[in-house]
Amino acid sequence: MLKSSEVFAKLCGYQANQNGARPGFFTPAALHRGDHDLNPDFTPQVEELTKAAIVVPLVQRPAGLHVLLTERSRHLRNHPGQVGFPGGRKDPEDKDALATALRELQEEIAVDATQVNILTCLDTYITRTGFEITPVVAELSPDIQPVPDPQEVEEVFEVPLQFFLDPENRKVESRFYGGKDRFFYAFNHDGHYIWGVSAGIVINLIEALLGPIEKPETAINSDD
Repeated sequence: MLKSSEVFAKLCGYQANQNGARPGFFTPAALHRGDHDLNPDFTPQVEELTKAAIVVPLVQRPAGLHVLLTERSRHLRNHPGQVGFPGGRKDPEDKDALATALRELQEEIAVDATQVNILTCLDTYITRTGFEITPVVAELSPDIQPVPDPQEVEEVFEVPLQFFLDPENRKVESRFYGGKDRFFYAFNHDGHYIWGVSAGIVINLIEALLGPIEKPETAINSDD
């Protein structure tokens, strides 16, 4: 089990990404992860990608580090009820991905930048729907009191980091979509189903801490 100090050291020293892992240093992406990791033909459906950023929040608790996630409001038109990280698309006034991530964190769950310690950013994640997402990993103050914006967020919850690091909790599942099986990572924790983009970014976090993981040769069909 990694100590919190080891987690922070590994994240701050993370080099295998497009930005050199230096907080606040955002350069054009050279490396991408994305929906194509497990589905080579799942390339973006648009010519120009929409820039977006999220915060991958870590919170120190007595039992160890926890990862904070959100569940989207169920009345939203796109992806209602799905689990994700605070974040969204870049606004014209945002200076860079860091500004986008911090603004969205404030808007969605009322966590101010003064309660945030930026650690690094993970690899850019490209979605088939045409988003270029920069994941910003940050330590949040344990004193935070998230207030979900009911227009966007149904619930804020935390998952122990150790849960994600345990390979027994990591699954690859599939659904039949577009005439063929689509494969994706998934985690189930305390009634929350974490899959797709969010799970893919969690995989990046795991590899930043533990090194490359092997992709399973079989998948669970979640349509059954």
